[in-house]
Amino acid sequence: MEIQPSASYSFTMRLYIENKPGMLARVLQAIGQEKGDAGAVDVVKVEGKFKVRDVTVSARDQAHAKNIVEAVKKIDGIKIRYVSDRVFLLHLGGKIRIENKVPVDTRDALSMAYTPGVGRVCEAIAKNKEKASTLTIKQNSVAVVSDGTAVLGLGDIGPEAAMPVMEGKAMLFKEFADIDAYPICLDTKKTDEIISAVKWMAPGFGAVNLEDISSPRCFEIEQRLKEELDIPIFHDDQHGTAVVTLAATINALKVVKKKMEDLRIVIVGAGAAGVAIARILRGAGAEEILVCDSKGIIQKDRDDITDGIKKWLAENTNARNESGDLHDAMKNADLLIGVSGPGIITRKDVEAMADDPMVFALANPVPEIQPEEINDLARIIATGRSDYPNQINNVLAFPGIFRGALDSRATDINEAMKLAAAHAIAQCIDEDDLGTEYIIPSVFNKKVVRMVARAVKKAAYETGVAERKKTAFGGEIGM
Repeated sequence: MEIQPSASYSFTMRLYIENKPGMLARVLQAIGQEKGDAGAVDVVKVEGKFKVRDVTVSARDQAHAKNIVEAVKKIDGIKIRYVSDRVFLLHLGGKIRIENKVPVDTRDALSMAYTPGVGRVCEAIAKNKEKASTLTIKQNSVAVVSDGTAVLGLGDIGPEAAMPVMEGKAMLFKEFADIDAYPICLDTKKTDEIISAVKWMAPGFGAVNLEDISSPRCFEIEQRLKEELDIPIFHDDQHGTAVVTLAATINALKVVKKKMEDLRIVIVGAGAAGVAIARILRGAGAEEILVCDSKGIIQKDRDDITDGIKKWLAENTNARNESGDLHDAMKNADLLIGVSGPGIITRKDVEAMADDPMVFALANPVPEIQPEEINDLARIIATGRSDYPNQINNVLAFPGIFRGALDSRATDINEAMKLAAAHAIAQCIDEDDLGTEYIIPSVFNKKVVRMVARAVKKAAYETGVAERKKTAFGGEIGM
């Protein structure tokens, strides 16, 4: 089965087309024959005997895009002036910027926003550092921190190459939760240096989102920062993925009419996301979980597992101490969760699963198995991609989680807050509306952030990590 064209490989061709009947139809036919997806067709101008048009096309990948362009070039009477990659155009000059909240257009405004008036605010904070949370941007600011060692499915590509992803994350914080987030890519892979850098910048932020830091260092970095700082530290690759995966599982079970405690769950990938998913599923009541790495099922008798996070997995999953490879683990599995890499799962693996199998193939951008290969086998399929149904996307979780944490001035994002977030996401879809292709709400569903933030905030107060005090009438005071 072929991968469907996607906007992530879309481009615009400026075409000079001989101004006579049928020419545009020939262009569209050539695109169709190459199995491209033609989009907008805009008339730019008429120049001599040519009509100038911009034609937007979505392709499967770069090679496919090139084939489409070559097919159009072969048409008599067509000249291609240039081809623009829409993704690269969107990134020109970066995707975010800083804007002032108040205008500085008078002497009075300048005197209050900056010197001398600002000095009074500085003195107030010097006397009571807690006031930084109400008198500065700290109360609504998140640092998005990466070292570029585990970017998407691209691996260790460096801090500079990680910037577009961190900018994108900052965009999502602002768009969905009105949080000011800043991309901070550190030019070091040393655990102690990353921890020190985050600690040094912490006074200016209300929370820290760790992103795309390779395993197993990410576990130590998060844990030590949680111990040493009094603001929430959240590794989204772990916990954001885990929260949305649990939400999808909760709703998928309603569709297939199974119970969490009865499931045989196989997780492919023992990195940051795999570990966090195993933890949150256990917290939600799952009892039979097998985690597989490149050497097979993680179990207590493996000689190569002596310490670290895999030791935890060996002791807290696979209760029957099963051994074997991934294909052995897949037999009679109810739910497969892939957080590994492309092409890991085969059609035969899915055929060996239990009735009404659920397959969450979350490797991004290329999943463990293409949905087209198993549409006739799996009852429910989810991916990490936006061009298939049931996208398990962290943006459903982290904006609301951070909004709730910042609004309650939480000192931590704990397990209770994550579980609350997962259930809130699941509840955004009415049970009557659930279906095999609709187990998770759209990222553009505006009530998701509100419901998640409310649930997280409530859990923060209930678990004692909220520092913002409630008033008797249920409101809050900030100073």
